[in-house]
Amino acid sequence: MDRDVEAFMEKVIEKNPGEKEFHQAVREVVESIMPVVKKNPKYQKEKILERIVEPERVIMFRVTWEDDNGEIHVNRGYRVEFNGAIGPYKGGLRFHPTVNLGILKFLGFEQIFKNALTGIPMGGGKGGSDFDPHGKSDSEVRRFCERFMMELFRHIGPNTDVPAGDIGVGAREIGYLFGTYRKLVNRWEGVLTGKGLNWGGSYIRPEATGYGATYYLMEMLKKFHNKKDLNGMKVAISGSGNVAQFASKKVTELGGKVITLSDSKGAMYLPDGINDEIWNAVYETKALRRGKLKEVAEKFDLDFYDNKKAWEIAVKEEGKVDVAFPCATQNEIDLNDAKMLANAGVIAVVEGANMPTTPDAVEHFTENGVIIGPAKAANAGGVAVSGLEMSQNAQFTQWSPEEVDKKLHNIMVNIFNTCVKYAEKYADSPKNLIAGANIGGFVKVADAMVEQGIF
Repeated sequence: MDRDVEAFMEKVIEKNPGEKEFHQAVREVVESIMPVVKKNPKYQKEKILERIVEPERVIMFRVTWEDDNGEIHVNRGYRVEFNGAIGPYKGGLRFHPTVNLGILKFLGFEQIFKNALTGIPMGGGKGGSDFDPHGKSDSEVRRFCERFMMELFRHIGPNTDVPAGDIGVGAREIGYLFGTYRKLVNRWEGVLTGKGLNWGGSYIRPEATGYGATYYLMEMLKKFHNKKDLNGMKVAISGSGNVAQFASKKVTELGGKVITLSDSKGAMYLPDGINDEIWNAVYETKALRRGKLKEVAEKFDLDFYDNKKAWEIAVKEEGKVDVAFPCATQNEIDLNDAKMLANAGVIAVVEGANMPTTPDAVEHFTENGVIIGPAKAANAGGVAVSGLEMSQNAQFTQWSPEEVDKKLHNIMVNIFNTCVKYAEKYADSPKNLIAGANIGGFVKVADAMVEQGIF
């Protein structure tokens, strides 16, 4: 136990009471970067650690909107502009009942380092609302988005803060938000990413996080297991949203067998892997109709296990699992799951979701030789292509799908190499990709902060 880490965390917890996800995210980063801070007097003198855990700006506001029956509802909106040292604040908007300031600070803090790793000049931010779009009509969602943007617009801009989508904010919501912003400022500008292809969006943006995480997985397997493809490998994926959908597609393209998908109601078992017909049904059900995964299972006569995790079903049905691919939500792999997966032969965990593995699960995986591709590196593909969308908007051009995919692949390879470089330099092992990602992102942002003064 590092006394300096514990002393620092005491202050963070005291200053941010009750924000357990934020505490967890800060602790993971600080444990990795404390040795770097101790070796660099300039970071200590400039109080970089104390500054980097404090958001530059937190915006909180009321959102009042009217449903189809004329009833008025009140939600809370947020934007956490965490760190803009290397570029405009960049990070998604999340619409979900669980949204609160602590969760958004955790996500915004992670975004600082994730964005830095991409090599694109983007700072870290996050935002959203406790509004739940599930079950709402298009008109209700539009009215909410309009009211939300009527406050947010004054705080964002293409060179200030560029939000994107996240849980509960897809193509529909981005469209309504962008349309409202354009009317309010009387300008067309690349202020949101994830836009429609016909009005400033980028090819490969929907696929980017899932594809990017799979490219990162391939680099892990090449370096540490001498594998050039996924042939014969069983891959358990959790979730069935955007990241899980396109991860399952790319894994299958590269020869892997996707054996599970899941949602909040339970897990679906895929004994023969996922084919185009099943994939299309998942996409139509989850992305277009916002339905339940169980409907897909029933359509194809697949087993669906109510209230079960993907990992439990994967191990139960297959016995052996090679790769775990958490793509659902934070802290979804706990210690029991880690023990079960390690016993089932898992060699790699690649984090498609943000902070999906609990600290004790990470420790168990590490002790048992399971290599973890950390979220802030592995799932950076989404924000990387958002950055590419910003570049295209700035040039008033649009690149081909092949060009964007090639750039995405190169970015993910560079992110992996950065993680290995800093893991070797500071963590004494190239396999400690968590430390490598944290340190690689931190050094870039910290140096920029030092060079810009004590703002």
